[in-house]
Amino acid sequence: MANLVRLSDAEVRNRCASLPGWELREDALHRELTFRDFVEAFSLMTLVAFMAERMGHHPEWSNVYNRLTIRLTTHDAGGVSENDLTMAGEISRLYERIKTETTP
Repeated sequence: MANLVRLSDAEVRNRCASLPGWELREDALHRELTFRDFVEAFSLMTLVAFMAERMGHHPEWSNVYNRLTIRLTTHDAGGVSENDLTMAGEISRLYERIKTETTP
């Protein structure tokens, strides 16, 4: 896995400006997503699982019915790295895709 350098909090906050919904919390990127139902939430989780496996970089997350809470951090770097920001951007794109495809 590349990009294991911890970014400064200022850099992460600056970069979060281009990642709506993501925020820095306790040395990690954090976002809460809401879906129409469980299937929609699980659809995103499935897509993210395949992406995470390809990246060799896995999110911390929890799911309760239509809500998904995601926490991204690079443990080896002791905080947020470029890998986390890349994954956050990809998760945001997938989320928007799912929301668009499932909107009646």
